[in-house]
Amino acid sequence: MSDENDKLEESTPDEESQGLMAGERLAEARREQQIAVIEIAKELHLDEYKVRALERNDFDVIGAPVFAKGHLRKYAQLVKVDEADVMADYYQLNRSTGAPPVISARPRPRQVMSPGPWVAGVVVISIAATAYWWFASREAISEPPVTGEIAPLPQETLPADEQQLDIADEADDVVTDESEVTVEPEPAIEVVTATDDSAMRLSITYSGDCWTEITDASGQRLFFDLGKSGRTVNLSGEAPFNVLFGDAANVSIEVNGGAFEIPAADRRGRTARLTITGS
Repeated sequence: MSDENDKLEESTPDEESQGLMAGERLAEARREQQIAVIEIAKELHLDEYKVRALERNDFDVIGAPVFAKGHLRKYAQLVKVDEADVMADYYQLNRSTGAPPVISARPRPRQVMSPGPWVAGVVVISIAATAYWWFASREAISEPPVTGEIAPLPQETLPADEQQLDIADEADDVVTDESEVTVEPEPAIEVVTATDDSAMRLSITYSGDCWTEITDASGQRLFFDLGKSGRTVNLSGEAPFNVLFGDAANVSIEVNGGAFEIPAADRRGRTARLTITGS
C-alpha cells in the first residue's frame, strides 16, 4: 500500500514540488532516494500513518510539539536534508497557524449628565446649612456665660514601690504568655499514588526536564506530562508498560521496588522507547 502511495506522489509534476516546507521537503527527498515509507517508520519507531501525517505537516497526529520536532530532526538525518531548514519551516508553519485574531474594542458612548440633580443637591445643602446656623445661634444666646476658673481634679498617685510591682507583674504576664505560645512546623505534604499489590508498580524520579508518556497493557494512559527536576511519580497498573522518555538521562526508575536500567538497545539519542514487563 505504501509503495502505491509513493508511486502516486512521484507522478506529481516538478512544478508542484516548489515551495515545499518541513515534512513535505522530507517526503520529496525520500522519494528521490527511493526509500519506502515503511523503512522511515521503522527508523522513527512510528506507525506508517504517523509518518504520512508528518510528511503532510499534520503535527497534531504526532502528539506534543517536542515529539514532532524530534521526529523531524531524525527524519532529516535519514534522508540527508539540512535540519536547520526543516526546523525553520516548522516554526514558520506554527507562527502562520497560531496567530490569534485581532479584536478591536468598540468605543463606549459618552454619557451626558443632566444638571438637574446637581442644582437640587446644592439647594438642599444650602437649606440644611442655614437651619443649622440658626439653631446654633439660638442656643448660644440662651446659655449664660460661665465665669471663673475650673480647678482640675486631683489625680491619685501610687507610691514608687507599688508602681514597680505593677510593672514587674505586667512583665511576668508578657513572659508567661510568650512561653505558652509554641510554633509547630508545618508537616511536609507528600503525594503518594495509590497502588494495587497485584499490579506492577513503577516509580520515576526526575533529575531534569523529561517529557514522559506511559500506558499499561490495557491501553490506559497512566501518565502523560513533562516531568520536572525533583519530582517523583508513582504508578501502578497491568503489565507490561509501554514507556516513552523524551530525555532518558534525566530519569531514574524503580520497578516493584527494585532499580531498573534502560537497555542501550531501547535508546535513540536522548529519547528512549521501551516495554517494561516487571519480571
